[in-house]
Amino acid sequence: MKRIGILTSGGDAPGMNAAVRAVARKAMAEGLEAYGINYGFAGLVAGDIHKIESVDLDGVVGEGGTLLYSARYPEFAHVEGQLKGIEQLKKFGIDALVVIGGDGSYHGALRLTEHGYNTIGLPGTIDNDIPFTDFTIGFDTAVNTDVEALDRIQDTAHSHDRTFVVEVMGRGAGDVALWAGVSAGADEIIVPEREWDMESVANKIKHNRANGHRSNIVVLAEGVMGADEFVEKLSQYGDFDVRANTIGHMQRGGRPSAKDRVMASKMGAYAVELLLSGKGGLAVGIQHNELVNHSMLDLFDSKHETEASLAKLNDEISFS
Repeated sequence: MKRIGILTSGGDAPGMNAAVRAVARKAMAEGLEAYGINYGFAGLVAGDIHKIESVDLDGVVGEGGTLLYSARYPEFAHVEGQLKGIEQLKKFGIDALVVIGGDGSYHGALRLTEHGYNTIGLPGTIDNDIPFTDFTIGFDTAVNTDVEALDRIQDTAHSHDRTFVVEVMGRGAGDVALWAGVSAGADEIIVPEREWDMESVANKIKHNRANGHRSNIVVLAEGVMGADEFVEKLSQYGDFDVRANTIGHMQRGGRPSAKDRVMASKMGAYAVELLLSGKGGLAVGIQHNELVNHSMLDLFDSKHETEASLAKLNDEISFS
């Protein structure tokens, strides 16, 4: 093996650049060349590929977004698209690949391994919805972004005796909502993994108000419904002077936290070690603060488990 390719795919996440840097610099330290592939699998098929020099990576560890850009390319699910990508890998003499992204990116990575190009996946997504890893690259930064926003919303909620419903990202998982909600002292956290009903939410707000707690914060995972719809349904149970807020794509941006930088660096270097040992079709994770790897096939048959104890904890400590 002489050359390793690197691409980022799907939604961007803070810490992706730290992962790219770690893969490329580790490859160079092992006497290999690193090649960046712009715009994910779309760029692979198009041949948007360039050699990465060490100097190109100066300062990127602290930058948000992805210096390799990203794009969704559903055509790569078909053999025709995969073979076009392999043609480009051969053209540039790339022997193996590291793919940084989420579940959809892993499907493309596995297809390349099946075609004879060892590929390792790194979990780059703010949603924290990848099985067999406690945390994904970008999750910690996104949660910190949400906590800062929620702290600010708390200020205006207190000033006007209002209820705010704040929608956060996470796709179909509730991890972002749970971690941000507990950190910000939310009164209610609504996530897809847990049963809930609107009347109970309304009753809790009424209970808190009856006990002198005039403002309330409800953190809502986007996988449940949108904030505007939630507010409309909640308002049927009373006048809570409620406002809807959606934090949105700012959760994907910004300078990555120290945790995301270190984790991405560890994972990136580990991916190169796996490729050097001749392994592919594996997804890197971190469990109990230890680096692990699992077959991508196992990931597709499994489901990420949200930390249910956080929801129970919030129930216990959020009553006024």
